[in-house]
Amino acid sequence: MGVQVPALLELRNVTVMRGDNIALHDLSLSIGAGEHVAILGPNGCGKSTLIKTISRDCYPLARPESSVSIMGESTWNVFDLRGMLGIVSNDLMTQCTRELTGYEIVLSGFFSSIGIWPNHHVSDAMRAKAAEVLERLEASHLAEKPVDEMSSGEARRMLIGRALVHDPKALLLDEPSTSLDLLAQHELRETVRRLAQSGMGILLVTHHLSDIIPEIERVIFMRAGRVVGDGPKGEMLTAPSLRGLFGLEVELAQRDGYYHLW
Repeated sequence: MGVQVPALLELRNVTVMRGDNIALHDLSLSIGAGEHVAILGPNGCGKSTLIKTISRDCYPLARPESSVSIMGESTWNVFDLRGMLGIVSNDLMTQCTRELTGYEIVLSGFFSSIGIWPNHHVSDAMRAKAAEVLERLEASHLAEKPVDEMSSGEARRMLIGRALVHDPKALLLDEPSTSLDLLAQHELRETVRRLAQSGMGILLVTHHLSDIIPEIERVIFMRAGRVVGDGPKGEMLTAPSLRGLFGLEVELAQRDGYYHLW
């Protein structure tokens, strides 16, 4: 028998408060290593709180029946954890306001920062890895470009590079297409497709159906802090089920492995 690989993520009966409000309500969820999964739901459903719970920016209420396990471990050094899970969020985009180059943003992934600071010791191996990641993303031409001169799509690609320098087990994408124009959305999806095809796990959190790349096999519905649906993509993405999730009349079309909603 082969060695059993621990699940990427195991949440059991997790409740998370944001101020006085319950953001996640007794939520249970399991995601396997190497899975390609989308979490879909309307704004305010708890998707981003789930990402912050995984990254240890939010903590569940301490209850005997509640547990969070990542890669089979319930206790992590936060910096080690962020090396295992490459996280790309809009929170990071708002921090890219200094005159940083693309190379510096990618390199800063080794330090869980945005940019390189005087106390950071950058090794030759780190420099080589950052250059390798830029090449992998077909973005070497952006290495010396200041981020404040980049398009939003180029800057988003640099944040993906920042997440990849540790060769993470999975990439967690929180609303990745927000603020991107059509060309940048296309380029982002092609980048994520290549990563998925390379065998990297993908956990995509979105309320945009068109973000769900063809390589994603499983879709989880969230609403009001709860998982309200979970299954194969073809079974989940139907007009009646999406009507129930978003609470409005919708029409659905599929083309080239993508689903479109209006």
